[in-house]
Amino acid sequence: MKSVNIHEAKTHLSRLIERVEAGEEIIIAKAGRPAARLVPIEGARKPVRIGGLKARAPVPDDFNTMLEKEIEALFTGASATGPARKRK
Repeated sequence: MKSVNIHEAKTHLSRLIERVEAGEEIIIAKAGRPAARLVPIEGARKPVRIGGLKARAPVPDDFNTMLEKEIEALFTGASATGPARKRK
């Protein structure tokens, strides 16, 4: 259990929260005396459900190439059907 003073806790609160989420307990001290304790909340995280979208919607066979010409046109400055435009 690590102890930090109030000024350090205010300055590095996001870092302290990350450490608490990892399971560490932190004591916040005021004038060298313990004033508060940061502890992780039990059961705050929901378990990740893997494969939740399996077989919910069909994926088209041409999914990887569906908008290939349009995307290329966005990067090259050309219209999807014609040659690239010249910039002024």
